Amino acid sequence: MKKYFILASLALISTVAKAQTYLNPQAPIEERVKDALKHMTTEEKIKILHAQSKFTSAGVPRLGIRQLNMDDGPHGVREELEWNTWRAARWTNDFIVAFPSLTCLAATWNRDLSDAYGNAVSEEFAFRGKDIMLGPGVNIQRTPMNGRAFEYMGEDPYLAGEMVVPYIKAAQRNGVACCLKHFVLNDQEIDRFSTNVNVSERALHEIYLYPFRQAVERAHVWTIMGSYNLWEGDHCCHNDKLLNGILKKEWGWDGALVSDWGGTTNTMQAIYGGLDIEMGTYTDGKLRESEFGYDDYYLAKPFEKLVNEGKVPMSVLDEKAARVLRTIFRTAMNPNKVIGNQCSEQHYKTCREIAEEGIVLLRNEASLLPLDLSKYKHILVVGENATRSLTQGGGSSELKTLHDISPLEALKSLASVEFAQGYMSGRAMYDHVDKVDAAKQEALKQEALEKAKDADLIIYIGGLNKNHKQDCENGDRESYNLSFGQNELISELAAFDSPMIVVNFGGNPYNMPWINQVQGLLHCWYLGSEAGSALANILTGKVNPSGKLPVTFAQKYEDYPYVKYGKEAYPGITGVETPKNSAGEVARRQVYYKEDLFVGYRGFEKDKKKPLFPFGFGLSYTTFKYGKPTIAKDNDGWTLTVDVTNTGEREGKETVQLYIGRAKVPADRPVKELKNFTKLSLKPGETKTASFRITGKDLMTWDEHTHKWTYTPAKQMAYVGTSSSDIKGKIDF
Repeated sequence: MKKYFILASLALISTVAKAQTYLNPQAPIEERVKDALKHMTTEEKIKILHAQSKFTSAGVPRLGIRQLNMDDGPHGVREELEWNTWRAARWTNDFIVAFPSLTCLAATWNRDLSDAYGNAVSEEFAFRGKDIMLGPGVNIQRTPMNGRAFEYMGEDPYLAGEMVVPYIKAAQRNGVACCLKHFVLNDQEIDRFSTNVNVSERALHEIYLYPFRQAVERAHVWTIMGSYNLWEGDHCCHNDKLLNGILKKEWGWDGALVSDWGGTTNTMQAIYGGLDIEMGTYTDGKLRESEFGYDDYYLAKPFEKLVNEGKVPMSVLDEKAARVLRTIFRTAMNPNKVIGNQCSEQHYKTCREIAEEGIVLLRNEASLLPLDLSKYKHILVVGENATRSLTQGGGSSELKTLHDISPLEALKSLASVEFAQGYMSGRAMYDHVDKVDAAKQEALKQEALEKAKDADLIIYIGGLNKNHKQDCENGDRESYNLSFGQNELISELAAFDSPMIVVNFGGNPYNMPWINQVQGLLHCWYLGSEAGSALANILTGKVNPSGKLPVTFAQKYEDYPYVKYGKEAYPGITGVETPKNSAGEVARRQVYYKEDLFVGYRGFEKDKKKPLFPFGFGLSYTTFKYGKPTIAKDNDGWTLTVDVTNTGEREGKETVQLYIGRAKVPADRPVKELKNFTKLSLKPGETKTASFRITGKDLMTWDEHTHKWTYTPAKQMAYVGTSSSDIKGKIDF
């Protein structure tokens, strides 16, 4: 018996010795990956390629290789769900901080705050035991109707790329993988599972792929989520040309491609189309359950059978398994992964700072703002968003918070105020619009108008919310107007003699027929748990607003560049004869990006349409004066400098924006494009110099003949300004 025990012990020691490399946290990751593959069976390799629950994929328990725990982001950790349903698990310790929406982060134009955001939110993911955060997102806001635009970073690829890189670096520094989404062209929610996007090669590379490429090449993002839509007839979750050709070969990306939930449609395409981890198959990504088991997934038993029969080479399986193992070793089995924390004072502070810098002051007639609340005897606050929780709803970004500070709560802590709801929008329900009683709506409006008669200051707090067909996953807005009768309510309130400030929340621009009737206007995006505190600090001047728009606000919907092309450009057309892809599928809807490069401010300039508020616009409680820009050439490029002086009486921050375009603009190129920015903090009377490096790389464009980035020497014009429309100086080079 003793002899057998010794032999068994020696065998165990031998096994452990052989397994040492992949279990050794000090060994290089690539050595660990190669060693792990040697020890894994075909079945085990298959297991790690697909879900084993709603938000986990399997590890290899026999070898001590951990599973991957995922959860929705990017504004906070989603509440815990049951293992195999979409129902809440009803934990009591999964309350978290809701951070501001990514449009708000983009509106800060502050790379340091992006770093702070990524660090704080990933600490909460780590504390909850999560390895992959499903976010952030950098899809381009080409339409203000996109119900999911609040999760993204605006209309400009350069701004989105610059703001996402620090976020990813900070999060992954903590051992939490970002899963960048949605790759790519997922720019509307209508028919998101079956829309084929038609876009020029240069617009694809210069506009839509650009921020993703920054995340890959500069932040080395560890995982990326494929999008639901199709491109060139194939689903983007397993699109060979997109995932293998561009992402993995051209860009040299070594991470794991994760399907969006329900985004996988075919075994052979999944095998050869670049997908690595299949999640949520046979669901609608949010509600519908499946009668199939996880072993029925396309990358499960069907894939294993093909490998075992020799119909698919083992090398194909190994390549996918290696990418998943690499992710596991970077996260779940990373010895440097932080323990993290949730709901800490520092996280609330970070949340508040991002919210404060993201709020954009759009109008301030007669310097009504900042407010001295003690001057007013009867302050009336009107609007549902003064009390409504805007951390709930929206789809996958819905959050379960420990506590939120509402705008009304914050204002009541500073002054005596009266409140009237004014309108109601119903419950935030996924994929369903709640019915609102018309009589109740009218009664709320009349109550607000009656109370407004005695007010000497009206603060209206409304805008969009996260209801279906507002700012919410799986549905686009149906109108450029504010819903629930708000435009009419604002106009009638503004007819009174008292000054009025409008504060609107939301992830998209909207129509403002009342703009010249109100004295103050703030746009707040979604500010998270500290919404009320941040707003109150801006309104009262405790914090000087410095947010700048990451999107263009048009005077009317018809001014957006794509609209003139009709339904083909948005939301696309159905019933079009299209060829089947290799899986025998035909896209239900075809959308054509006919505006090409001219997205957002690029198109407004081309069409000579004056926006209501241009891209990059935002007011301050102080004033800034720009000097004359100068430019100097050296061996590697050029350095452009410009002095900026705070000429007001308050300390403030100014975002200096650099745009570049050809001196003689070809018809097929934008007049100018954002190429850099910097945010300066200036005391009254203080002058600082903004300095920008320009290289040939900044001047490259995509050549559809060579299918490469090219740089053609030509006289360029550099524009320095406070927005795309307000240029303070220009210089050619």
